[in-house]
Amino acid sequence: MPTAVLIDGGYFVKRFRAIFPERAHDAMRAADLAWRWAMLHMREGSARGKRREHELYRIFFYDCPPLLKKLHNPLTGKVVDFSKTDEARFRTELHGRLRCKRKLALRMGHLSGDTPWTLVPSAIQDLLKKKRKFEELTEGDLLPNVRQKGVDMRIGIDIASLAFKRQVDQIVLVAGDADFVPAAKLARREGIDFILDPMWRSVDPSLNEHIDGLRSTCARPVPKVAAKDGMSAQSE
Repeated sequence: MPTAVLIDGGYFVKRFRAIFPERAHDAMRAADLAWRWAMLHMREGSARGKRREHELYRIFFYDCPPLLKKLHNPLTGKVVDFSKTDEARFRTELHGRLRCKRKLALRMGHLSGDTPWTLVPSAIQDLLKKKRKFEELTEGDLLPNVRQKGVDMRIGIDIASLAFKRQVDQIVLVAGDADFVPAAKLARREGIDFILDPMWRSVDPSLNEHIDGLRSTCARPVPKVAAKDGMSAQSE
């Protein structure tokens, strides 16, 4: 039986940007690597040096549309059209390219209706440490608090459906959130080989406990110390 690869899109984009910060808004590269890194899970090495080939059932990519609203910055009153931001263009192009990939299904959630503003973490730290005063904040210190809805639910439902219908014998989840523990436990009880791909990030012990294997197929991020010494990130 085949293997299904489920990719948490929000998590994938963060890790992609950690590995290739210079390509943070390169949608074509992100889409190509999402497909390529998923396909690498179809080839599995063994202790004896032999390769085990898996058949791909489908790649599922879960994400939400980008923020396209016009909002007033509460600090300056300036109108910001988020449909024209680099992030909106990146997400729109990424979703379009993923839809064209072989055996890849795009599962879309939605954004919360309300979009409150919040301070960037660095500004919060400066205020708490009294390095800056509230009056010294600029419009760049605020950003909309965009909240995704329905993504985790869709991932959980698909894991349950794949397991109960016996459509696959292996599920690879590209994520790092311990919220998926119940879904992972359910799949394992149904006899599914459940592999977690955290893209080289350390995972919560509660999640590591309920999986059958841990494997990252993407390029390993370069440590910050090594990057300062002139080393560059791996590329494929």
